[in-house]
Amino acid sequence: MTGYLLDAFIYLAAAVIAVPLAKRLGLGSVLGYLIAGVIIGPVIGLVGKETEALQHFAEFGVVMMLFLVGLELEPRMLWSMRNRLLGLGGLQVSVTAALFAAAGLGFGLPWQSAVAVGLLLSLSSTAIVLQTFSERGLSSTPGGRSAFSVLLFQDIAVIPMLALIPLLALPELAGGGASADHHGDGHGDISLVDGLSGWARALVVLAAIALVVAGGRYLSRPLFGFVARSGLREAFTAASLMLVIGVAVLMTLVGLSAALGTFLAGVVLANSEFRHELEANIEPFKGLLLGLFFITVGAGIDFGVLAGSPGTIIGLTLGVMLIKGLVLFGLAVLFKIRRSDGWLFTLSLAQAGEFGFVLLSFSLQESVLPRDLATILALVVGLSMFLTPLLFIAYDKLVTPRYVSTEDDREADAIDEHHPVIIAGIGRFGQIVNRLLQASGVQTVVLDRDVGQIENMAAVGFKTYYGDVSRSDLLHTAGIAEASLLVVAIDEQETAVQIVEAARHEFPDLKILARAFDRQHYYQLCDAGADVAVIETHHSALALGTAALEATGIHPFRAAQQRAAFDEVERRGHDGMYDAWQQESDGERFGKDYRERYMELHALLNTLMQRDRADGHTRTERGWTPPPKGYTDTIDEDSG
Repeated sequence: MTGYLLDAFIYLAAAVIAVPLAKRLGLGSVLGYLIAGVIIGPVIGLVGKETEALQHFAEFGVVMMLFLVGLELEPRMLWSMRNRLLGLGGLQVSVTAALFAAAGLGFGLPWQSAVAVGLLLSLSSTAIVLQTFSERGLSSTPGGRSAFSVLLFQDIAVIPMLALIPLLALPELAGGGASADHHGDGHGDISLVDGLSGWARALVVLAAIALVVAGGRYLSRPLFGFVARSGLREAFTAASLMLVIGVAVLMTLVGLSAALGTFLAGVVLANSEFRHELEANIEPFKGLLLGLFFITVGAGIDFGVLAGSPGTIIGLTLGVMLIKGLVLFGLAVLFKIRRSDGWLFTLSLAQAGEFGFVLLSFSLQESVLPRDLATILALVVGLSMFLTPLLFIAYDKLVTPRYVSTEDDREADAIDEHHPVIIAGIGRFGQIVNRLLQASGVQTVVLDRDVGQIENMAAVGFKTYYGDVSRSDLLHTAGIAEASLLVVAIDEQETAVQIVEAARHEFPDLKILARAFDRQHYYQLCDAGADVAVIETHHSALALGTAALEATGIHPFRAAQQRAAFDEVERRGHDGMYDAWQQESDGERFGKDYRERYMELHALLNTLMQRDRADGHTRTERGWTPPPKGYTDTIDEDSG
């Protein structure tokens, strides 16, 4: 018992220390987990043989991840992806597998072993790529969506690959893989399809898939409804885990991929009213198991084999990534995945993946690959996964700035009109300001440098000029010298402050209104010379807070009073808190003096909100009702 607890402590401690450091250095959490595994495994030797068994358990994090991915995809959305799923994904797997199989033949491998090598190296790491996409906000980009289509096809392709590998067995290797450790991905000792004929096996598989679909549609709602009525959150968590594990077990019993089965279950449940609760309950387990999986990958790298022939191993790893990268780049060109999205698609999928370990272990067990070759391939797969976060860093540092600078070099549009109001930024905030002004008859000149947003606004009839609003020459071209008002509503906080500061310096009489993201940004804009700055969430939060007061039973009139009182206190305390903020050092803008003033302001707020209004209305305001319709007519008749 103590040994298990000690191992758990070592793995958790490594993650807690390494991952935050890696995130702070801009390396990402995946590389942090991999480095942690290398340190506690090959470097220090705190963990040992249990790593391989633990990796089989941790791979369930991939299963959970695909279940959560499925929850985000409605069947209709999945159908809309069919072209890229089959075309892009199918070409990637087939072309890459063929190239690696040809390379294997060139190295003198039997054709059976060469085919197995091609299949396992054609797969990429779903776990690393989707985790990194999620952290960096790349999932919704064209490159991210294309990469996801390929990963999804690869996960589906694992099934026929697992069916094909036993047919490639080499008689001379028979018995050599019998002692291989059994990999737990659908090939355990218990099976419902062993010994069945081909048509009977197909019927069992179809029945299992039908059971997952039917159960998701007709059985999940009463099950989760029954559990939810108990009011016990831990019961719902248990039910969520039971569902995922149950589907995974069913799929492995019929010889299918557990990951694919849970993905299918997620798609079926995508329209369920319990979807968000399922996500909330599964997400922590998924994150923990994925992290553990990445640690075991790092800990499982055999540096002894690497030290024995470093040139061969590193050369093979880089060769695999280069060949996959060339294939992916060609597909990006063919499917018109352009600019930075093409590079994202290429770099993100250039590694081998975790299912490569599954096929590798199964190939060894089925006497398709010799053990020495399997050892080298396992190291190549692990090293390629280890290098993937570095490719994402290269994308951020080398690719993204190149294409951003290319867009920035585009010449600004010729502005052929001048109006009294200039609006910098036509995002979600600037749109509302612009619509309000134009609907009120106030003409505006709108500037933005987001080409996609400019096109979207043009499609609904709002003219927007392309240009970098931080450049003073563009503002001059837009007529800022004659304008009476500048509205700064851009997303970049530092740039917004710079625009306000420059405009105030050059045009002292210009009225400047600015959008602030938070309290500190608000003070920075005021410091730069903005006449009016509005924190973007202030009024919406007040409106929601007022609705919350009414929802608790407080009369709407009283709730409106409370909102007005809150606003009044905020205005009263503005100058004092702004002065305190200015007096603090740059390193601590919210220092002791500021915090003391903030607490004084909060105490004043409590006092003001609890007392009656000065005009004599009662505390509950139960007697207040709106005047009846047409009451002014009655007044006129009486006065007459």
